[in-house]
Amino acid sequence: MSKKKIVVFGPGPLFKGGLANYTTSLAKAFAKMPDIEVHLISWSQQYPAIVPRDFIDRKTKADKLGGLPVTIQYLTNYNNPFTWLETVRTIKDINPEMVIFQWSVAIQGLPLGFIAQKLFGCSIKVVFDLHFVIQKEESAIDRLFTKYALKKSDAYVVHAYKTVTELEQLYPNKKFNLLDNGFQNPEKPGNIIKLFHPVYDMFKINPDFDIEEQKRKLGLKKHVFLFFGFIRKYKGLHFCIEAFAKFAKDRDDVSLLIVGESFWQTLDNKKFSTKVKQAVFGTAKKLLLKSDSDEKDYNPLAMIDTFGIRDKTVVVNDFVGDEEVHKYFQVSDCILLFYEYATPSGVESMANNFKMPVLASAVGHFPETIIPGKNGYLAEGANTDSMASAMQQFLDHPIERDNVELMAKELSWDNYANTILNFTK
Repeated sequence: MSKKKIVVFGPGPLFKGGLANYTTSLAKAFAKMPDIEVHLISWSQQYPAIVPRDFIDRKTKADKLGGLPVTIQYLTNYNNPFTWLETVRTIKDINPEMVIFQWSVAIQGLPLGFIAQKLFGCSIKVVFDLHFVIQKEESAIDRLFTKYALKKSDAYVVHAYKTVTELEQLYPNKKFNLLDNGFQNPEKPGNIIKLFHPVYDMFKINPDFDIEEQKRKLGLKKHVFLFFGFIRKYKGLHFCIEAFAKFAKDRDDVSLLIVGESFWQTLDNKKFSTKVKQAVFGTAKKLLLKSDSDEKDYNPLAMIDTFGIRDKTVVVNDFVGDEEVHKYFQVSDCILLFYEYATPSGVESMANNFKMPVLASAVGHFPETIIPGKNGYLAEGANTDSMASAMQQFLDHPIERDNVELMAKELSWDNYANTILNFTK
């Protein structure tokens, strides 16, 4: 009996970040199925060459695929349209039943739209797994790129109702039928499925890890509040620091642990090539990006001294390899996701993996995933007094970690992948 072929398109395991973890985990979930043959078609370069950032994961040493039979090709170069054509030819040669594109940033709309439109209608089901529709830092042309890229698709997978609304606004004349959790109605065939952000399986609790010794090494106090991930403005680290300063004013038993790489500070600024990229990229941002979305001068870490909380704050301002992630989650009591705005969060998924409660802004999808008192607490968006109160509420009324584990059990990659397969039959 021949196997059903599936192509997952997105950044492969050589890349940094949540989307690479997501793409890899989805491919692994399909690869565990005995009747599925999985191909991961990855970018070789995800963005225009002028973008001044290193996107390669140079820290993780472990095999992110865990030895599973996934065929990987690093094929699609954003800057070389000939590779877009090669990608189309390669996918057609594989002849899968379905190709699942990971969509997370509008600037990729040109190559992804080109590839998807060449495959659409060729007996290959085209599915877009949408991590957003409306770009977080929307530029003057983002909506055009998004509309171009997503218009030829047999189905869309979303993780939040907000994304459904954005899709309907993008294509007001297109008929959509939303299905929750893959329940297909034969009388009303759907083209949007509302699922969830699965819990990552590549991060695990180490039962032998000496938490108290690690806290001592880092200089952490009794209660630890964690900010983890790339430092981007929309993720609200500035809110976390200000709120923590208010909350910790009269306490000496709390720490703020900040672990993450400053997103735009990964290249050697002394190199001529870096200076050229920064100059060209800066000009492009001025022409295309809304002025309040430019992160060039975003430096929330400076606020630590401004608010006088240096003695209560520990900063690891670097990218952390997969093998090191558990250390920071295991020494912490909860994760801070005081975002300015939000689409489903990979860091939230990681927190679920470590049975960790979440303190989040009541924005985006968070009211859909956080049940106050059960798996975390919500604060008013952009309100640091409310955020400080959520921290106090967490200490006054701790969340049982068994509750977090119980709520996260259904959010598995196996359930996610199986539902996509059933939905797209």
